[in-house]
Amino acid sequence: MIVAVALAWVVGWYLQPWVYVHLNAVVLQTIHHRLGPDKFLEAFNNVTQPFMLKFKLSFMLGLIIAFPYLVVQLWGFVEPGLKENERRPVRKMIPFSVFLFAMGVSFCWIILPSAFNWFASYIDEFPGTYIFQEPGTMVFFILKMLLAFGMGFQLPLIVFLLGKIGLLTPETLTTYWRQSTVFIFVASAIITPSNDIFSMLMMAIPLSILFIISIWALKITNRKKPKPDGESEES
Repeated sequence: MIVAVALAWVVGWYLQPWVYVHLNAVVLQTIHHRLGPDKFLEAFNNVTQPFMLKFKLSFMLGLIIAFPYLVVQLWGFVEPGLKENERRPVRKMIPFSVFLFAMGVSFCWIILPSAFNWFASYIDEFPGTYIFQEPGTMVFFILKMLLAFGMGFQLPLIVFLLGKIGLLTPETLTTYWRQSTVFIFVASAIITPSNDIFSMLMMAIPLSILFIISIWALKITNRKKPKPDGESEES
């Protein structure tokens, strides 16, 4: 796993300029349109910061690139300790996990311009002020938000898997739906790196909908099949 991360880090080193330009363009287009190019400036504080930015950003890209391989290795470590009825649902859920992760990332990407525009609007309350920040600040913010939404959208799948292996029942989830909703909102506030109400709501609302869908799917898949004819009612 360490070797995989090191190799992915090298790849991330060469991908970093392209990633930085494209992600930072989302910020610049939105904020420049909202504030104008003269009120927003990115500047390094010292001569070592450009190298350190490339160093940290390429490492983060390396972790993202190596992540699928790391998950496979972790699964290979955990799988022997699980029973077959516990392994089967996990294997079947892998495509759904990838789909939900992609859906979370896509949803986050769509709302990011609106989020930046919302943040930038507050400068109007402080006339005569400007925004100066270190380059890469918002790029890291975007990457963290994309990962947060991708991981957050796994919550309904986790609920479904716990139900399939018998640790949760649809009845329990239905009874405690209020507490579950509060947990989703609190988790969304913790997961989103900005910790603002806009980002929290943008994650919590779709997660609540997906949570309801997971309960509905769990109820359908957990319906008792009719017993074969002649089978004894007593064990």
